[in-house]
Amino acid sequence: MIIGGAGFMGSNFVRYLIKEIGDVEVLVYDKLTYAGRLETLRDLINMKNLKFTRADLCDEENLTKTIEGFDPEIIVNFAAETHVDRSINEPAPFLKTNILGVFTLLEVVRRREVPLVIHISTDEVYGDLWNIQPADEKSPLIPSNPYSASKASGDLLAQAYWKTYRLPIIIVRPSNNYGPYQYPEKLIPKTIIRALHNMPVPVYGDGMQIRDWLYVKDFCEALDVIIERGKRGEVYNVPGLNERRNIEVVRDILKLLGKQLSLIKFVEDRPGHDKRYAMKGDKILALGWRPKTPWSEGLRMTVEWYMNNEWWWKPLLSDRYFQIDTPWGGERGASSRYWS
Repeated sequence: MIIGGAGFMGSNFVRYLIKEIGDVEVLVYDKLTYAGRLETLRDLINMKNLKFTRADLCDEENLTKTIEGFDPEIIVNFAAETHVDRSINEPAPFLKTNILGVFTLLEVVRRREVPLVIHISTDEVYGDLWNIQPADEKSPLIPSNPYSASKASGDLLAQAYWKTYRLPIIIVRPSNNYGPYQYPEKLIPKTIIRALHNMPVPVYGDGMQIRDWLYVKDFCEALDVIIERGKRGEVYNVPGLNERRNIEVVRDILKLLGKQLSLIKFVEDRPGHDKRYAMKGDKILALGWRPKTPWSEGLRMTVEWYMNNEWWWKPLLSDRYFQIDTPWGGERGASSRYWS
């Protein structure tokens, strides 16, 4: 059972299960918010081993009926509000889905015998690691924005349910994923699509913020390994081992598209913007996994996917988080208009 299976990472994992694993029955449980779309599963939706239920993670009655009816061996929870910019302007949906939704799932599962629950978290729970060693799974959680705070809260609930009730749960914290079907509010697809339209490409602050990038199929393989070999009650970091500055990411995309660097537009930085995310991955590496896709190859495949799949992203271009340069102000140095 894949909760949030119509979103970016969830749909890629569903596709991995159906096409790479094959002998598996999958139920996608998704509310279909702005970033969860059936179009993302278009090539899979008619397959006999895939079922779909449209429902809210916070709906305890519906969630209970679905779990009882499907009787899953494994539940993977991808469901989350994920965009930091939106969390700064509108925190409430993040607290509802990322905290109350996780609580609802834990309570429903606590009263039933589900052999394994995988909760997908994020590297952002560790906070800003500028000039600090990469985080391991025992590093303190020091989130900096409503999104990462809500995810850290969900993690703590999950850990409490393991310690108190021995609920069989594993927490997985991936680094920044990229690849096909990512909503165009995020840095890589937003840069690709705006550059294809010769629109200015906004870069927050000086663009020197560092993120660790992981191609989404490599993450799917890591998740498969954790399901097969991971230990209940544990946390597993899944790093990309591929730290890049934001400005470097944007320049690499423009180079692949043959676009001028003059499209880059430096804009007012995000409030509380973390300068660097980085994780150690000793535990997942010890299970025999490591990322396979080089940055140059993964980025090329991603750019080509967006160039060849306009049908998927073109209906999304009216979204304000794609259209505007920054949700809280103007160009770098302009007066702030936070939370407008």
